[in-house]
Amino acid sequence: MNLTSRQSQPLPEPGADALAHSARLTQHLREVIARAGGYIGFDRYMHEALYAPGLGYYSAGSTKFGAQGDFTTAPEVSSVFGYCLARQCAQVLQVSGGDLLEIGPGTGRLARDILDELHRLNCSPGKYQLLEVSADLRNRQRQLLVPHLNAGAVDIEWLDAPPVLPWKGVILANEVLDALPVRCFEITRGTGADRVLERVVVARDAGFGWDRVPADDALREAVNDIESALAAPMPAGYRSELCMGLTAWLQSLLGQLQEGVVILADYGMPRAEYYLPERREGTLICHYRHRAHDDPFLYPGLQDISAWVDFTAVARATEVAECSVAGFTTQAHFLIGTGLESVMQKQTGGSVEEQMRLASEVKTLTLPGEMGERFKFMALAKGYEEALCGFSFRNLQGKL
Repeated sequence: MNLTSRQSQPLPEPGADALAHSARLTQHLREVIARAGGYIGFDRYMHEALYAPGLGYYSAGSTKFGAQGDFTTAPEVSSVFGYCLARQCAQVLQVSGGDLLEIGPGTGRLARDILDELHRLNCSPGKYQLLEVSADLRNRQRQLLVPHLNAGAVDIEWLDAPPVLPWKGVILANEVLDALPVRCFEITRGTGADRVLERVVVARDAGFGWDRVPADDALREAVNDIESALAAPMPAGYRSELCMGLTAWLQSLLGQLQEGVVILADYGMPRAEYYLPERREGTLICHYRHRAHDDPFLYPGLQDISAWVDFTAVARATEVAECSVAGFTTQAHFLIGTGLESVMQKQTGGSVEEQMRLASEVKTLTLPGEMGERFKFMALAKGYEEALCGFSFRNLQGKL
């Protein structure tokens, strides 16, 4: 998403229907907390708030992407993003052949742009598969992809889960990792087992709030493991989060991949930067109507909740998933490596206004203060040995 500074001004008031929907999810969450004995981990809260069937933010039918939604992703900024990404896909498909699987395809705009460019490059995949759990988003994707569906040049199909049979090709996950549920922790002045607390969610009045409980062994060991790689221990009062479901998620995604590449794009950083002392309140961020704030309990079901990605954790999880890191870089450097200049030159036939618009879009995608450095690209390879063009301009893999 196009990250903005956290807002201090009041957020827009939802309409009556939206508030009624939020109230239904709030009641569901309160029942979940009651059944759990009075509190739940933030990972459970985040999962329900985003994915509860028919109620969660990504399961319900509200507009999420673009000017009328809550945030803007790179494919919504410019088709240049998809065209460049398609060139990386083409390089892999020319070697491995096979299919292209997109996880969480949003509006379908990235799929449309990639298919357009792959067609121009004469390198269409055997299938373009979209793993989408939201019925509403599936309908929007189908509407946008009607020309490709009618042309029949590529078999387009929607999946409810990753493939269960062996396959090869490319997997794309643009802004997916940031929405994986995270557990939240806090460092205290205690010692030993008392030093790490888990920040949990409790029901309060008509809403929800934070509480703290002793961390279980798994969370405490995960925090200790993180600290072992840092320059100094986390200070008392330090709060942050970690995604303990990352390895299982990667295994489910890569389990049947025989040959190919996974391309992950998200906002995040290596571990040493993620857990800097000055980042003492963590990276949780919420988006509602293009306002960024840090209250995950506001308007459940109506706002996005996410956390930045610890790409070192992703790199370490590849060992269990039986693949390897093939590249890590910023979004700006990835786009340059995949032929940004060439892609822009092919768009030079329009009016002066169109050229100015294109230049503005590319600045948003590449400038350090916009998406250029906040967003990173990582490639994971399995049975694929070729150097990837997207990481040829600058590979930051050594920082992981």
